[in-house]
Amino acid sequence: MANSKTAYWGTGRRKTAIARVRLVPGTGVVTVNERALDNYVGYRSVLIREVGLPLDATNNAGRFDIHVRVAGGGVTSQVGAIRLGVARALLKVDPELRSSLRAEDLLTRDPRAKERKKYGRKKARKRFQFSKR
Repeated sequence: MANSKTAYWGTGRRKTAIARVRLVPGTGVVTVNERALDNYVGYRSVLIREVGLPLDATNNAGRFDIHVRVAGGGVTSQVGAIRLGVARALLKVDPELRSSLRAEDLLTRDPRAKERKKYGRKKARKRFQFSKR
């Protein structure tokens, strides 16, 4: 399955965030841009849990160290990109994990993004204030 010197790469995207994830056999340490995950996301437990979802779904928690380079977007979008990157890297570790990752909907990229502003409007859908007189 996993060789001790092998690294597995995965890329994840969410809105404008792009995460390049490297899985290395280890003890479960997660570093994001060379900082600890809990320090990076500001101790928000929901976001910390979301990064580990692919590992928990495949019973691989604590078997891999996760090293991430992420840029763009906000913290929540970055965590979503990291989650997708971890799931894709796990597929390279063992392609048999596809069914369990698919069952938890961890291989689907979230397509929602900011809608562009249209001319003649204040924002994408909001109109300018209407004045009757």
